[in-house]
Amino acid sequence: MKFTFSRSNLGVFIFALMLGVVINGRAQSESGQPWVLWYAAPASLTNWTAALPIGNGRLGAMVFGGVERERIQLNEDTLWSGGPYDPVNTNALPALPEVRRLIFAGQYAGAQKLAGQTMLGNPPRQMAYETVGDLFLSFPTNGPVTDYRRELDLDTAIARTTYTSGGVKYTREMFSSAVDQVIVVRLTADTPGKISFTAGMATPQDATVKTDGDVLIMNGTNGSGNGVKGALKFQARVSVLAKGGKVSAAPDSLSVSNADSVTLLIAVATSYKNYHDVSGKPEAIVKKQIRAATRKSFDVLRSAHVADYQELFHRVDLNLGESDSMKLPTGERIKHFDDDNDPQLAALYFQFARYLLISSSRPGSQPANLQGLWNESMNPPWNSKFTININTEMNYWPAGVGNLAECEEPLAAMVQDLAKTGAQTARVMYGARGWVAHHNTDLWRATAPIDGPQYGIWPTGGAWLCNTLWDNYEFTGNSNSLKQIYPLMKGAAQFFLDTLVEEPTHHWLVTSPSLSPENKHPQGASITDGPTMDEEILRDLFTNCISAAEILGVDKKFRGQLADASARLAPLQIGKAGQLQEWLEDWDMEAPDIHHRHVSHLYGLFPSDQIDFYNTPELADAAKKSLEIRGDESTGWATAWRVNLWARLHNGSHAYKILSFLISPQRTYPDLFDAHPPFQIDGNFGGASGIAEMLLQSQGGEIEFLPALPPEWPDGSVTGFRARGDFEVSFEWKGGVLTSATIHSLAGNPCLIHYGNIVRTMEIRKGETLHFNGNLQ
Repeated sequence: MKFTFSRSNLGVFIFALMLGVVINGRAQSESGQPWVLWYAAPASLTNWTAALPIGNGRLGAMVFGGVERERIQLNEDTLWSGGPYDPVNTNALPALPEVRRLIFAGQYAGAQKLAGQTMLGNPPRQMAYETVGDLFLSFPTNGPVTDYRRELDLDTAIARTTYTSGGVKYTREMFSSAVDQVIVVRLTADTPGKISFTAGMATPQDATVKTDGDVLIMNGTNGSGNGVKGALKFQARVSVLAKGGKVSAAPDSLSVSNADSVTLLIAVATSYKNYHDVSGKPEAIVKKQIRAATRKSFDVLRSAHVADYQELFHRVDLNLGESDSMKLPTGERIKHFDDDNDPQLAALYFQFARYLLISSSRPGSQPANLQGLWNESMNPPWNSKFTININTEMNYWPAGVGNLAECEEPLAAMVQDLAKTGAQTARVMYGARGWVAHHNTDLWRATAPIDGPQYGIWPTGGAWLCNTLWDNYEFTGNSNSLKQIYPLMKGAAQFFLDTLVEEPTHHWLVTSPSLSPENKHPQGASITDGPTMDEEILRDLFTNCISAAEILGVDKKFRGQLADASARLAPLQIGKAGQLQEWLEDWDMEAPDIHHRHVSHLYGLFPSDQIDFYNTPELADAAKKSLEIRGDESTGWATAWRVNLWARLHNGSHAYKILSFLISPQRTYPDLFDAHPPFQIDGNFGGASGIAEMLLQSQGGEIEFLPALPPEWPDGSVTGFRARGDFEVSFEWKGGVLTSATIHSLAGNPCLIHYGNIVRTMEIRKGETLHFNGNLQ
């Protein structure tokens, strides 16, 4: 059969096919394994957020588990719209003094209008992450289906579909191998000669599909975006390896008849080499990948994949307790998480986030974007870009504590690129040294403001990324990493030494123009000077730069300049409602949306430690008041941020309450993907970070056990968490009380440990492991 679908009738056709699948008999009642997502029915082929994700950092797929029709939706992380471009706006620098004058005069609306006319990038939008398309497998009807089950095993990173039809048990296994850089699909049956299907491809891209022997080939070019012509070529290649039976080819599809088993090898590549070079040869790349994988048996491919993945995944284990809810399919557990007190689902959610990070961000890949790696559209929500006013940073919040430092390497590589493109933006648009990035970037490393002045005129995105890289160093103590990231941090700091200005009232040094991300103040605009978040980010950046330079023994004069500038930054202020002020002025209670999704001014509480439960109690109380004003329920990522913030305030009950909303049908799809809505992956990563913060915190030079343990998790254990200072930490608790702990030092740093009212300072030699009881003895 030949498959040629129009985009207009595809959805109706697939839905009709799904209605024809009869799933009777009972599915397995429980997973039998703690790290398995499982379901008793296929995902509708039009319900993307019910499918299951696989990925190797670069190459991903969503697996639907259909019986008569399987959909495997494909992504490759460099397939974006457009091509190399420079969005720098030469009108910005001449207008900058007047924009600042208007701000200082209180004419915020006028400043925002002028900034919108002169300071946005060309074009004022960025490029979009795009889908490769779909591989469809069509199977003959063999009668009613029983014992259906589809699952994603987080322990092996393998998606599996099993069912019985016509007296034959069928099994499909799929994984995306980081070792071999291919997606592997294995189809077997418990009776010889029963594997028959037809494979075809569909895509919204400008592409053609053909066959060459037993290989299905899609050649295409990417889409244009916002006036930037598509410059990428790509190829997707599917090789069919059948044992027994027959493989036959039509012009654009392959059919397999009566095989004993079949292995499909899927490779995808684009011509992207870096943000300014698109001269790659995708056909040569995928041919090489397929050829190498073809030389290996399925068992060898599978074993190599599992070993590579488990080296990362097995570093951490989390036990929060079990309940009868574990017997339910995952989608049903989400519906009843709060009512049923399903602690293991919270642990599964945490490990799912680690799985997603491993699957969407590996050395050599792009960083995890707004949808990680997975996207079915040519124009996904918010273009699935790298949004760096919270979302990209949040993607990496669980990397440190979750013992996945390597997964942060793509982020560091992107910042290396941004330091180059951002230097052009800094010089031309601000007349400054160093480099700058605003609130979004894309595959082409654009750094100019976009999306309108009320969103884009925010210059501290690059600085926040640098603070994220420093946080990774604090977890790992990797001296080579520090040598690589220090020039990036220094360049970001140089930009602000050149662009900070003195505000007229208190003579503090402030950013101008800027804004508190995406929030409008009561003066009819977003643009202002010195929003609290900027001052917090810069205080961290300058402090981190000074520390890095001291460790490396460099730039003594520069350290002094940073210390002087840091001392003149605007302090954190408490407003008339007892809240932490979001702006220099006490505007919070008059703002148009006091329940705004962003809680940007609370950056100082989390992810920073400038506001501390013990050391700055007045500021902690003010942050708490701000959270109470903002409210608990928000979009997915914003809800996840609130979990972390309440955990930092040592309020486990409140953090758990918000987590229960996050892990609910309102904010979590059946496949555990975060519902912004629509899908946005940062909520998964932020939620996992919040779970970890409830159990272990390591900011401020100490390791604190169970700082925000909720009563819903009375018994549990953690193995392999990382703590700042380069420690690996494991511990257990029972009845809500710590019973034992183990700390392994990887660097020999001094260690201050804290539980309840007990504080101890320890000297632990490099490579030494110390064991403690519940009294830290």
